Amino acid sequence: MPFSRNSILTFIALFFASVLVFLLGLSPKLVLSYYSTGLYPLISNCLRWISSILPFAIGDIAYGTLIFLALRGIYLLFKKRRVLQKSDWFIVLLKVINIILILYISFKLLWGLNYARPSISTQLSISNEKYNTKELLQLTNFFIERLNKLQPKINSTQSYRLKDIREKSILAYQKMSLTNPFFTYKHPSFKPAISGWMMSKIGIEGYYNPLSGEANLNMLLPSWVLPFVACHEISHQLGIAREDEANLIGYLTAVNSDDINFQYSANYNMLRYLLIEVRIKSPENYEAMYKRIVPGVLANFKAESEFWQSYNSEMSSYMSVAFDKFLKFNNQQKGIDSYQDIVIWLWNYHKKELETLSPNRG
Repeated sequence: MPFSRNSILTFIALFFASVLVFLLGLSPKLVLSYYSTGLYPLISNCLRWISSILPFAIGDIAYGTLIFLALRGIYLLFKKRRVLQKSDWFIVLLKVINIILILYISFKLLWGLNYARPSISTQLSISNEKYNTKELLQLTNFFIERLNKLQPKINSTQSYRLKDIREKSILAYQKMSLTNPFFTYKHPSFKPAISGWMMSKIGIEGYYNPLSGEANLNMLLPSWVLPFVACHEISHQLGIAREDEANLIGYLTAVNSDDINFQYSANYNMLRYLLIEVRIKSPENYEAMYKRIVPGVLANFKAESEFWQSYNSEMSSYMSVAFDKFLKFNNQQKGIDSYQDIVIWLWNYHKKELETLSPNRG
């Protein structure tokens, strides 16, 4: 393997490009002005337009191809290991570093810089004021009452086709865009994951693919979970990278939908987070809260739990750890725990409504 001057020059160029991208990510205002509302919408719309032409998830194929090429490279390197000189190993290492830098720059420019944008809650004028335990219980009761009223009106046994859930998600975003242009969703690219079984084994409901701009959904999910997950994944396409913020956008979109199944899905998914928070901060009230939930909602909780248990594997735990590290690497210091931040925004979003209800709650 001859000494490669080009590899060194490529490394220098990629290194400085990586530094520039990293430094840009340190300024949320610059990211918002020049990337999140400037370059990214152009990239995202272009990717979605291209990927929407094909019915299958081309991003999954791209990931598969990258993994295959990586394994092939490792295999070929293993075969040649005995004939490689010290200088050859230096070039191999340099090329590996160059590939890593290319992947880093590509990820950041295709989507990842959105992790550094200012919180969408600020753009939506939703406060970050923290709640106390009494307010948490009041908010949880509010969602329980909502779900108790909605549950008899939904069809928990229905089976969504991708076309149906995609069209209803688009309509929900169109409705929200009438009051806030942020929710404008052009060139929809909404796909089922190639392997719902694999996603379920790993414990993934859906994900955004930066390589293709696609929102990928695990169509094996229970029908009352899917609508919220669909709205959550679309928010990633609009440049919301942080999971807590994607939960907020997904909730606002689904709960304001004209479709009652979307409304139920939004409230159902939020109650899960609220009950976790109650169990942590007020365990003595958790059982009492749980007993207030009607049998239909409890049946949905039980069925969803059984769904995940049927796919339970050690891989899910490993992926949770990996995803936690990934989130922390991308400025979400709480990692997976950041999902719980949605509770703060739920409290502030509904605070005025709860204040009007509180005199009547005795």
